[in-house]
Amino acid sequence: MTDSFADLPGGPRLCYREDGPADGVPLVLIAGLGLDLTSWPREMIDGFTRRGFRVVRFDNRDAGRSDRIKAPNPGKLRQLLAKPLPGAYDLGDMAADTVGLLDHLGIEKTHLVGMSMGGMIAQTVAARNPGRVLSLTSIFSTTGHRRVGQPAKSTLVRMARRPARTVEESVVGHLSLMGHLGSATFPLDKDVEAAWAEGLWERAGGRRARSGIARQIGAIQASGDRGAELARISCPTVVIHGDTDRMVHHSGGRATAKAINGSRYVEIPGMGHHIAPGLVDRLVELTAEVALDPAGETR
Repeated sequence: MTDSFADLPGGPRLCYREDGPADGVPLVLIAGLGLDLTSWPREMIDGFTRRGFRVVRFDNRDAGRSDRIKAPNPGKLRQLLAKPLPGAYDLGDMAADTVGLLDHLGIEKTHLVGMSMGGMIAQTVAARNPGRVLSLTSIFSTTGHRRVGQPAKSTLVRMARRPARTVEESVVGHLSLMGHLGSATFPLDKDVEAAWAEGLWERAGGRRARSGIARQIGAIQASGDRGAELARISCPTVVIHGDTDRMVHHSGGRATAKAINGSRYVEIPGMGHHIAPGLVDRLVELTAEVALDPAGETR
């Protein structure tokens, strides 16, 4: 696959890829914390393109091959206390990046699918740019309220570990974290995950691959509770969460659905914080259901 780049006016340079028919209805995939555009399973992308969607996926700022923001990282104490650095970018800035990419591609309206932090970004786009969003699929995400959607203590311990210094350490660390965040009900494919971790390391330039995670965490924290803003979302919405999620507790998904008027909430038993092979068809189906009208045509 070929990477393309968009230089956003007054913003970062974003890396993106497109799949499916050029004249298909656009569907944009927004990745989560520290993830790049390759984090979306190939089978999921193919499932959307078979339904005729023009699929766009991109690296958020501070991830993949998109620009790293020239700003200091917040220290671990600031992260634990949820006190972002003054002047830190927030989810609104990342949502503006998404809209800027739509403008670059000449896309007036699109379906949005976001996972985890990507779900927060997608929610923000839908709330602030209602005329641009046809439907919203929010996967294992939350509202930003500090009493819901919090990670398990065991997850925080793992996230606080020293960053990988070699590709081998990156692969081992990723498999360990995914083993913790995944589930026995929907097991991960270790060979696929190892190849992804190696590819992320090489694609983003080695140790640079994870250099922006702290700033992305700062963006989430700087945005605070977005519940009131989510109430402004008017497009058809499905909120999907697993009941064994150790990264974003399922209370975050329930709060998201409660905040978005008319949204559908789907809680999948045994699903963790990972799009495992056994979940791909279900997630594609749920997204297609909210994106299509009763006659089977795209909205």
